[in-house]
Amino acid sequence: MFETIIGLEVHVQLNTQSKLFCSCPTSFNHEQNTNTCPTCLALPGALPVLNKEAVRKAGMFGTAVGATINRTSFFDRKSYFYPDSPSAYQITQLYTPIVEHGNLVIDFEDGSHKTIRINRAHIEADAGKNIHEGAISKVDLNRAGTPLLEIVSEPDMRSGDEAILYLKKLHSIVRYLDISDANMQEGSFRVDVNVSIRPKGDEKLYTRVEIKNINSFRFIQKAIELEVARQREAWEDGVYESEIRQETRLFDQAKQETRSMRGKEEAADYRYFPEPDLLKVVVDDAMYADVINIPELPDAKKERLVSEYGLREYDAAVITADLDTAHYFESMLTCGITAKNAVTWLTVELQGRLKGGMGAHESAITAQTLGGLVKRIEENVISGKAGKEILDYLIENETDEIDVVIEKLGLKQVSDTGALEALIDEVLNANPEKLAEYKSGKDKLFGFFVGQAMKASKGSANTQTLNDLLVAKLAQ
Repeated sequence: MFETIIGLEVHVQLNTQSKLFCSCPTSFNHEQNTNTCPTCLALPGALPVLNKEAVRKAGMFGTAVGATINRTSFFDRKSYFYPDSPSAYQITQLYTPIVEHGNLVIDFEDGSHKTIRINRAHIEADAGKNIHEGAISKVDLNRAGTPLLEIVSEPDMRSGDEAILYLKKLHSIVRYLDISDANMQEGSFRVDVNVSIRPKGDEKLYTRVEIKNINSFRFIQKAIELEVARQREAWEDGVYESEIRQETRLFDQAKQETRSMRGKEEAADYRYFPEPDLLKVVVDDAMYADVINIPELPDAKKERLVSEYGLREYDAAVITADLDTAHYFESMLTCGITAKNAVTWLTVELQGRLKGGMGAHESAITAQTLGGLVKRIEENVISGKAGKEILDYLIENETDEIDVVIEKLGLKQVSDTGALEALIDEVLNANPEKLAEYKSGKDKLFGFFVGQAMKASKGSANTQTLNDLLVAKLAQ
C-alpha cells in the first residue's frame, strides 16, 4: 500500500492596475507587445520601482490565512534564461518572503476538517508568454512584469480530492479578498502540483515530480491520478529509482498522460542573490493596519448565515463557496423573503436550469427578479408550481416584470373565499355519491375533492385556502 504526498504551488495574479515594477497596465488580451516599456523589456538603464498595492494585497492574503506578515522583506534575483524572460532573471523573494507560516482549513462532506500548512507566499514578477504557431514561435511580453503572489503549501495533502478542496478554498479566499479575479482560463490562477508516493507508514519523502501550469480543477485532479498511477507502477515493477526522477512534467489532456518537459532545477541552479536594484520592503504601521482589516471571508460568512438565518451548514457552505453566488443570495434577501426559500430557488430551481456550469450571476435572471418571484410565492399570489413555470418563462424570455408575466400566463392564485366556496359547492354537487362515501368514513376521498377543485380552477386556487374551506364544508 502506498501513500500519496502532494504539495501545491499556486501563482495568483494580483489585480493591480499596473505591473509590479513599472506603470504599464496589466490588462488582459490586449494586442501583443503593446503593454511594455524599457523596464518590461529589460533595456539597459531601466530600473524597477515597486508597486505598493501589490505589497498591500500580499499582506491581506497573509492575514486571511493566519500567517506571519514580515514587516521587513527582501527581493532576490532568480537567474534563468527563457525567451519570455528578456532580463534572463526573475525578481522574486526567496530568503525573506512577505508572508510565512499560514494555515488553510479544508472541509470534508462528513463534517470533518483538515489543516493544510502554508509554507510561504511571496511576491514575484511574471514572465511573458510564448506563442507557438506551427514551426514559428513568438513572444508576447504584455504579461512580463505582472505581479504574482506565489503561495506554497507544505506537502500535507494525501489525495487529489484533498488537493482540489484546498485549491477551491484558496480560490474562494483570494476572490473574497478581491486581490485577484483568479480566472484560471486567463492564467491568473495557475497551479503547479508536486507529487510523490511512499509506502504507508514510511516517513521519508521520496522523489517528487512537478506537473506545471494546469488551468482547471478537473485537469488537476486527473493529472494527479495519472502521475500517482505512473509512480506506483514503477515502484511495483522495481524500476522506481531509474524511472522516477526529479523533473518537471506537463499534463496532456488529449493523451491522458503526464509527459516529461525538463529536469527540475535545484535552488543552486538559479544562482539566487539579493536584488541590487530594489530596497528592502517595509510594511509600516499604516499599511499593517490596512492589511489586517480584511473583508468577511467564506468561513466567517458561512457561520453568519447559519447563525443569522438558520441555514443548514451544507446549504451555507454551497452559498458561500463562490463570492458571486454569495452576493446573489444576499441580494435576494433584500426582497424580504425567507432565507430557506432563497436557498431552494437559487441552488435547486435556478441553478438546476442553467447549463454549461453557468453561475446564477451570469444568467439573465437578476437576484432581484428571482427574489421577487419567491416573494410572490410567499405572499400566496402564485403557487410554487406556478413559480417554476414562470421561472422557465423568464429563462427563455429576458424580462424582470414578474407581475406582468403572472398576468400573461394566467397564473395568479385565487384566494377569494367566496369564489372558492362557490367552486367547492360545484364540485360537491357534481359528485353526490363520492360525498356520501366520504361522510360514511372514506376519508381518503378528501384528496379526490381537492383534485377536482384544483382542476376546476385550472390550477389557480390557493391550495391552503382551498383545503381549509373544503374541510369546513365537508364537516357540515
